[in-house]
Amino acid sequence: MKKALVLLTATFLLTACKTEPESIQLKTDDEKSFYTIGFSWGEKLKGLNISEREFKALMKGAQASVDEKKPEVDLKVYGEKIAQMAKIRSESSTHGEKESGKKFIAEYLKANTKAKQTASGLVYEIIKEGTGKQPTGSDTVEVHYHGTLTNGTVFDSSVKRNKTISFPLNRVIRGWTEGLQLVKEGGKIKLVIPSDLAYGNAGAPPAIPGGATLIFEVELFKVNP
Repeated sequence: MKKALVLLTATFLLTACKTEPESIQLKTDDEKSFYTIGFSWGEKLKGLNISEREFKALMKGAQASVDEKKPEVDLKVYGEKIAQMAKIRSESSTHGEKESGKKFIAEYLKANTKAKQTASGLVYEIIKEGTGKQPTGSDTVEVHYHGTLTNGTVFDSSVKRNKTISFPLNRVIRGWTEGLQLVKEGGKIKLVIPSDLAYGNAGAPPAIPGGATLIFEVELFKVNP
């Protein structure tokens, strides 16, 4: 299975080398399948911050393999360097995300006088005051939510799916567990959650990068003990 995926990925790269990707119209199921492989492959490379020259080097290696050419480098030597390089770049990307998140939170607090920050670092703003029960950390809640990254990218939204969701507050990210206890039934709250209270350095690929600060607007409909 692993060899098959490598071959499919290499074939995709070879095609990309010989044809401008934007000019390809996806017509057959096989073409759409290859597109899916390429998209998934690209998502996995996002955190490595690959330059244009590095991307061309990657494609050159893939084409050389498919064409059964002799490698231009010692594959054993550089194969052992891949994990180390990926780790360094991933950590650099995560650090950048965290610093960007800190800056976003600082600017958000300045621009939104109604927003408050808790001791944990969670930022919240009551959009609509509720009149019902206020949940505890062990309650189950029914909500609508809309989640974005700090750049506005939507990564998940029950609002878009037009279907509420219920879950126990002690089984979600810490920012939700803390934040939903600050609003009452019938209310709506905005949460700006630093990575330490969300998905941490690992993130939740491919939608949420490591170190990402998350923004949620959550409407609380029902609290069940």
